[in-house]
Amino acid sequence: MTTSDGPRDGRVDYGSDPSQFGELYLPGGRPRGVVVVIHGGFWQAQYDRTLGQPLAVSLQAAGWAAWNLEYRRLGNGGGTPATFDDVSAGIDKLADLDLDLSTVVTLGHSAGGHLATWAAGRGRDGGWPDRVAVTAVISQAGVLDLRAADADGLGGGAAEALLGHRPTATDAPYDPQQQLPLDVPVWCVHGQDDDVVPPSQSAAYVEAAREAGGEAELVEVDGDHFVVIDPESAAWTRTLEILDTLG
Repeated sequence: MTTSDGPRDGRVDYGSDPSQFGELYLPGGRPRGVVVVIHGGFWQAQYDRTLGQPLAVSLQAAGWAAWNLEYRRLGNGGGTPATFDDVSAGIDKLADLDLDLSTVVTLGHSAGGHLATWAAGRGRDGGWPDRVAVTAVISQAGVLDLRAADADGLGGGAAEALLGHRPTATDAPYDPQQQLPLDVPVWCVHGQDDDVVPPSQSAAYVEAAREAGGEAELVEVDGDHFVVIDPESAAWTRTLEILDTLG
């Protein structure tokens, strides 16, 4: 069904840079909806879309169209705003792929969880175009508060590297914690033993989102930072159950 180079349904470019593409995985019948898979790795170029391929295969088997998104990262032209431009353009590329876009869920792990959550509000306040609107978000151990991530030294200063400076209140266009509330529901799935991105990132986001009038749910699961992207894990089964409520 897949090879090391991507899915059977092919690579689709959304720009001219080598990292501006997605891999489309289509189920055998009519898709239940589209899930945009956004990999993590603290926004660094050494991590790529191969992290998302096992999840895309599982989603395909469960009846979803999976769009495994690659983007420019720190070390290969990424950072602010390039990484954000790419994620936005990659999602909007779905409009050209002959898909039913009534249900579009962004699903991201770690730094990808940050981008998945950010993408749901990217069109606000004169920001990025959102030709394809996100209808729900599942953040998997997401870095959802850039200021807290910087204060805690997550990823060895990864938030500062992403922005080009230490995050402040002026970085609200890039920081999910400062964009509350979103207009769509957000599930934050987080391993209780995560020592890479602390569960407090998800818990604080959900609390603040609810206080702001948003719809958000914390889903605590057993395991570490990577259990949520293990398609054989109970954590991933729980994520598929969330998706069952959406499509």
